Amino acid sequence: MSKMGENGAANCHQHVALAPVEVSVELGFQHGASKCFDDDGRLKRTGTVWTASAHIITAVIGSGVLSLAWAIGQLGWVAGPAVMLLFSFVTFYTSALLADCYRSGDPVTGRRNYTYMDAVQANLNGIKVKICGYLQYLNIVGVAIGYTIAASISMVAIKRSNCFNKEGDDSPCHVNSNPYMIMFGVAEIVLSQIPDFDQISWLSILAAIMSFTYSSIGLVLGIVQVIQNGGIKGSLTGISIGTVSQMDKIWRSLQAFGDIAFAYSYSIILIEIQDTIKSSPSSEAKVMKKATLTSVTVTTIFYMLCGCMGYAAFGDLAPGNLLTGFGFYNPYWLLDIANAAIVVHLVGAYQVYCQPLFAFIEKWTLKTWPKSEFITKDIQVPIASGRCYNLNLFRLTWRTMFVIVTTVVSMLLPFFNDVVGFLGAIGFWPLTVYFPVEMYIVQKKIPKWSTRWVCLQLLSLACLVITVASAAGSVAGVVSDLKVYRPFKSS
Repeated sequence: MSKMGENGAANCHQHVALAPVEVSVELGFQHGASKCFDDDGRLKRTGTVWTASAHIITAVIGSGVLSLAWAIGQLGWVAGPAVMLLFSFVTFYTSALLADCYRSGDPVTGRRNYTYMDAVQANLNGIKVKICGYLQYLNIVGVAIGYTIAASISMVAIKRSNCFNKEGDDSPCHVNSNPYMIMFGVAEIVLSQIPDFDQISWLSILAAIMSFTYSSIGLVLGIVQVIQNGGIKGSLTGISIGTVSQMDKIWRSLQAFGDIAFAYSYSIILIEIQDTIKSSPSSEAKVMKKATLTSVTVTTIFYMLCGCMGYAAFGDLAPGNLLTGFGFYNPYWLLDIANAAIVVHLVGAYQVYCQPLFAFIEKWTLKTWPKSEFITKDIQVPIASGRCYNLNLFRLTWRTMFVIVTTVVSMLLPFFNDVVGFLGAIGFWPLTVYFPVEMYIVQKKIPKWSTRWVCLQLLSLACLVITVASAAGSVAGVVSDLKVYRPFKSS
């Protein structure tokens, strides 16, 4: 950005900081899309196809990538890659439908829908809005729990690898994951005080770089393992009956569907990401579709490489977390780097997912108690170079409590694979398929029982069947884990 651009942006931010919200909105509408304000009176959006792609990649290439070798191991060389390609296509297609719902009416000048719930409200109304809200925000809470578990697993892996390297391969090196979950929670408490989605682009870009780092390390180690094995492991149909029982084969295959669904899950924050994109020269929907195509293509290539190479390296014994399959020894430093990259990535991904929930709760409380100073008053805290941070006591309190609760739940239920599969299952059909399809039908006025309407409904029905089956498989996995699980026990 040029010096002039930086000064302009700084002046805009300064103007907004000094003016009340009502004045800012009024000025914005008086001047239309001025140099400081967009057509809706909000501060000028600056997002591009690259920042949107960074947000999506941060959300998509999460810890889910590490479970893909295990998922392909359950399904085999034929069904595994085929299911992955199927989910990538469905995610891209329904995301494109959802992007068209950002504005109501005209795609360039129509009224903006700032959140997923706003889009549902504008197009569907009624009880569906409440159902969408409960599902979206419950899924976000679940993702926060899943990411806390995944981050602690990586931190424990670093600790154990260093212990084995120092004490010897025969050392027990028991490590309790709870302190590491608490450390992750403390970091999230600090970062959750970033007020808005617009201000975490730097965190998304850093997290996206980290995701490519650990995915690449996993890929390289998989290739090396295949070379050491002298060939490719695995079979066309996946883990064989005999290695596991017939019922376990069914449950694990269904859970694999949930794991893959989770690996592509980001629709719940798509509208919020789109709301950061600048309006010109293209409409936000066109930019978002480009970002979605770029991101889904890149992530699918990475997923295919990491998942297939992990299965080729370990075959039926492919681990739930790919990096743990390489042991804790050689090269331990490279695995440490990969696990550290996972932790940094998950720190950012947690914020990308949770910011919409933060914004929703704060908007609701402001509307419910507009005269409460605890909720509305900002305290200016000097930081550096004459700049101030607006500390809001309600934001500090409630976001801190949210992180604490998700951390405690994570400490009670550290079942990474089953949690990932269940989250992917319950969120996939309603949020990634059903609501985007229904909103698109209403927005484009697609006639009932027309060919297009029937095809969209068949897509939705097929995804519903997959969701129900995947959820059942994941629940069976959780029940099985609970039989032998002891809370707060060291691993």
